[in-house]
Amino acid sequence: MSTASAAGLTSVEDAPDAATAHRALRDAFGRFPSGVVSACARVDGAPVGMAMSSFTSVSLDPPLVLVCVDRASSTWPKLRDRADGGRLGVSVLGEAHDRTARQLASRTADRFAGLALVDGEGGALFVDGAAAWLECSVESELPGGDHVVVLLRVHAHRVLEPGPLVFHASTFSTVAPTLVG
Repeated sequence: MSTASAAGLTSVEDAPDAATAHRALRDAFGRFPSGVVSACARVDGAPVGMAMSSFTSVSLDPPLVLVCVDRASSTWPKLRDRADGGRLGVSVLGEAHDRTARQLASRTADRFAGLALVDGEGGALFVDGAAAWLECSVESELPGGDHVVVLLRVHAHRVLEPGPLVFHASTFSTVAPTLVG
């Protein structure tokens, strides 16, 4: 067995400043492609939502998925703490949703201007044209550094036509089918 050297690794602890360390680590994390989802609901009759690229399936029994939310988010508490305890609409954004993802991630623009939304049960909102919809409720949360790790229980789902939107190296792309033969 051959073992390669790990020389050249960038130390997180030895960076000249926090901003430099965060940028380098963000670049390393960005090498892993991920899907992009939105979590949206009606809160007091108005749409509220956000985009997330930290999403993964966790369990089939019970049906659970996981998202990570920045602790500084002002949107997540509105979604989580709704008085009606309703559902969240998690949309796996489709290949044509790069603009939608940017819009839902915006801190200043109207996140829902011009977006086609579909109402679900319990206040859940879904993005039209998504690759999949998951109707969820918050199961639990735990601290994860500068983020909150949120476990969501899936109550209903629907798989739709388009392929997924992919986030990789700070850019959006799509999945191209490959023939293996």
